Amino acid sequence: MSESNRTSGELKRGWTTGACATAAARAAFTALATGEFPDPVEILLPKGQRVGFALDQHKIDGATAEAAIVKDAGDDPDVTHGAVIRAHVERLAPGSGILFVAGDGVGTVTKPGLPLDVGEPAINPGPRRMMHDNIAEAAAALATHPDCRITISVDDGAKLAKHTWNGRLGILGGISILGTTGIVIPYSCSAWIASIHQGIDVARAAGLTHIAACTGSTSEKMVQALYGMDDSAIIDMGDFVGGTVKYLRRKPVARLTLAGGFAKLSKLAAGHMDLHSKRSQVDPAFLATLVDDPELAAKIAQAETGLHVLQIAEAAGVRIGDAVARECALRVRAEVSAQTDVEIIVCDRGAEIVGRAPFAGG
Repeated sequence: MSESNRTSGELKRGWTTGACATAAARAAFTALATGEFPDPVEILLPKGQRVGFALDQHKIDGATAEAAIVKDAGDDPDVTHGAVIRAHVERLAPGSGILFVAGDGVGTVTKPGLPLDVGEPAINPGPRRMMHDNIAEAAAALATHPDCRITISVDDGAKLAKHTWNGRLGILGGISILGTTGIVIPYSCSAWIASIHQGIDVARAAGLTHIAACTGSTSEKMVQALYGMDDSAIIDMGDFVGGTVKYLRRKPVARLTLAGGFAKLSKLAAGHMDLHSKRSQVDPAFLATLVDDPELAAKIAQAETGLHVLQIAEAAGVRIGDAVARECALRVRAEVSAQTDVEIIVCDRGAEIVGRAPFAGG
């Protein structure tokens, strides 16, 4: 990847699955029209950039052609980095349009609430538009019609999907083909936030009135044990409280349980909406203000970690987790819609509840 694809912090940018699928599709379409595969194949991204992709594999067989691209996610921690994205293209009669099919390793939508109808291949609208525009451009340049069937597949896609939200969102059989710009910006975590939004949309479409936004697997297990919630009601919020509650302001649910570990939620209590360690830190001095005993407060202010704060308070018989939960509730209630009742649950590393601010409505 060229230096022009580096951010100011010298992290390499990468390409979305949608951009890789587009490059593979354009190469295969061009081969059907000319008998030769362009390598590298140049595509037009939605914001006007033109970028080239090297082909990993290609073959042509009469009226069909297939090309494959190895996805490079740059420095982003993407589960699909190194995945082989394939496009199998078959020419259709003029006027048939450009059709999309899920091949092996690409999921199928089985629940409402996503930007695709139930039964559709999990090739998102952005990548579909990108492929459509590139095939149309290639067809015009080659003086031919663009009508074709594009089957996108991903090697080991079903296995990769186990590390994504797809099963919870009702996307079965493989990964989704994603991306609105074609470019992955390292650590932007835009895909995670998009998954949060999709999870909320799916829960609302299913008629769920109570969802839980959790910072990790420990709090997820705790909430599921407490309420017996279906997976569709659990939102893997991670560090992105802000991205979650701001979306719930526009797309409210009746009841929100926000759950997480003591250290994470102590940062939310202090006013941080991004809980990642690179963007916010546990503040023992702030936590010290949540207790009335001056001697205990002095000890807490000198603590090294959130766990240490919790241990000091517990040894003194003080439920500092309840105070953290109350502060979190104030922060979250100020952000979500007035239609959403909020509960905060704080747990320790053993999934034991160490603090709680109940629903206002009981």
